[in-house]
Amino acid sequence: MITGDIKSQVDKIWDSFATGGVSNPLTVIEQFTYLLFIRRLDEIQLLEERKSAMIKKPIGNIIFTKEQSELRWNSFKNKEPQAMFDLFTKQVVDDLSVFEHMKQVGDASGVFAKYMSGATFMIPTPRLLDQVVQLIDKIKMDDRDTKGDVYEYLLSKISTAGRNGQFRTPRHIIKMIVDMVQPKKEDSICDPSAGTAGFLVAAGEYIHEKHPDWFHNKAFREHYNSNMFTGVEFDSTMLRIGAMNLQLHGIENPILISKDALSESNGDLRDQFSLILANPPFKGSLDYDGVETSILKTVKSKKTELLFLGLMLRMLKTGGRCAVIVPDGVLFGSSNAHKQIRKEIIEKHKLDAVISMPSGVFKPYAGVSTAVLFFTKTGTAGTDNVWFYDMQSDGYSLNDQRTETKENDIPDIVNRYYNLTGEAKRKRKDKSFLVPVAEIIANDWDLSISRYKEVIYDEVFYAPPATIIEEIKELNRERDAALQTLEVLLK
Repeated sequence: MITGDIKSQVDKIWDSFATGGVSNPLTVIEQFTYLLFIRRLDEIQLLEERKSAMIKKPIGNIIFTKEQSELRWNSFKNKEPQAMFDLFTKQVVDDLSVFEHMKQVGDASGVFAKYMSGATFMIPTPRLLDQVVQLIDKIKMDDRDTKGDVYEYLLSKISTAGRNGQFRTPRHIIKMIVDMVQPKKEDSICDPSAGTAGFLVAAGEYIHEKHPDWFHNKAFREHYNSNMFTGVEFDSTMLRIGAMNLQLHGIENPILISKDALSESNGDLRDQFSLILANPPFKGSLDYDGVETSILKTVKSKKTELLFLGLMLRMLKTGGRCAVIVPDGVLFGSSNAHKQIRKEIIEKHKLDAVISMPSGVFKPYAGVSTAVLFFTKTGTAGTDNVWFYDMQSDGYSLNDQRTETKENDIPDIVNRYYNLTGEAKRKRKDKSFLVPVAEIIANDWDLSISRYKEVIYDEVFYAPPATIIEEIKELNRERDAALQTLEVLLK
């Protein structure tokens, strides 16, 4: 777990960027990420050099030649600020700068390097570069957990919504979802709107925490590091941040696809994954001609939140599972497209659960009410009883401050989800209950919990109107007496 000391060090770096003129959160994180990667390149080479000295053989993966030693972290960090800045901005060694070398290192440094072509150095002054390099150098990141925690804490500082309805999913909500789906050893896991790769990282952390013994198997280690995790993301900045997040959490070579998952050019992603975890964009709108044809056959819509549900059904293998966050409108929308996608999931596949979340869960990014849908692709129906849960608290206040509270439904949600035999007896007045599929179909496939939950009204007794009128008159008499007393005092 990240310590207060490391948090303080990251805070100082963040503050240094702000006082140095770099205030956009994503720019700060991106520049921070590049410097972490440059430090990591030197660490990889040092490891290779030690290994080479031990086995008396040449280095296998050369990241820096002897002539490029000045471009290494442990060399330039000791230089004067201007000399360091020149190494970053001028082609001083083999026609390369530190930054250009970072963009050209290739596969030797893992998946992050593959997405560096559009990287831009945006640290404006030698003084700021030196400050940040010295602060990053002091952070001890000796193991996978610490590296991952440092980066997650850095990402938690994103405090403004992204483009097209994108915003960072709270990590405790991601963890709840992953705990509920319980990733399996053979799973192929995908997030078609990966962003910072939070869902993929959480799935990996779940496996490390719950099943460390799986890593004793060589075949599983290869699966875990190479083809267990796939992320699709069209934003190049997010793709680089996601790649670094995965690498720092020990997932060296995930499959990251730089595309718009909904586009016509992405039609090859079908029947591939056994588990999809996602929080796709809510407010986007696309023209029909920009959307892959098979998705439109499932749901004829321009709304991204509906199109992504169609995409996920296409991407899943038969028997594959999906957990996806959707805006409440998906649950009860009355348009043909809303009904079409709900009917598709309920009648042709297996809808397992609907968790209704309070509107404050995504503050300060947005106040939209959301839900989590859990479904399984069958192609042959299978929905019997759908489990509903009315989450009222997620362990944090539901205002912009989002301070920690004692009230937290998440442990109860996970526990009840894996004890559904006991849910059959619950009344509709409880936080959770089962609803037969026939009832849902009769309600136009409506999935809003308010449609099925019984509301308990507390009887309130009021005094008779005559009594209330007499009380008002008495208050008026008291007021008149007070005014008369005041007038006497002022004479």
